[in-house]
Amino acid sequence: GTAALIWNEIIWEKVTNFIMNQSKEQRILNFVLQNAVRGDPRSVVDTIDQYCSQKEWAMNVGNEKGLILDKTVEEVSPSVALELGSYCGYSAVRIARLLKAGARLLTVEFNPEFAAIAKQMIEFAGVQDKVKLLEGPSEEIIPQLKKKYDVDTLDFVFLDHWKDRYTPDTILLQECNLLRKGSVLLADNVIFPGAPEFLKYVRKNPHFQCTNYPSHLEYMEVEDAMEKAVFLG
Repeated sequence: GTAALIWNEIIWEKVTNFIMNQSKEQRILNFVLQNAVRGDPRSVVDTIDQYCSQKEWAMNVGNEKGLILDKTVEEVSPSVALELGSYCGYSAVRIARLLKAGARLLTVEFNPEFAAIAKQMIEFAGVQDKVKLLEGPSEEIIPQLKKKYDVDTLDFVFLDHWKDRYTPDTILLQECNLLRKGSVLLADNVIFPGAPEFLKYVRKNPHFQCTNYPSHLEYMEVEDAMEKAVFLG
């Protein structure tokens, strides 16, 4: 798994970026703009999956783990959801298409280039009325959610950003009183690349009830999993 990631993410991607004079993320967006149906979130998600499984690997949640994400969102039926790590907007579109009328998703992205791509992807999918993209570090944005973005508590949180931020950001969500009894956290990539500190934190914490969903790394046969942690108050 590590060798495949190094090949895909470092060697092959850098060569392709140099030859084509554009980033992989821009190529994903261009493929969607040319091949997906505007205003159809399902078509956008499927087209990204097609590109990343056939052409270039990318760190979207992917279709296999995407089904776990879908099921969790449908069960929670959140009014206010938070995503940490927008990347190209894949999971934001995937979540937004399942939100009930009047519900909203706040998605946080630190990388300005990724944020610009995600914004275009969200608009092309036609879910921009449900999604607000916040650009900046999660540790700065989370404390602003209540006052600046009118969030009382979060019903659902999807963690898919820097793995070493999973634990401190979960603690920050608690300290800022953004979790209520029944709030659901879903964390991606807890096995590969792995988030051992996060697993240790939520599993040993009496305030969380955890469920593990074994799966595979997006677009690969590498073992991975998602961890659901329900806040008990």
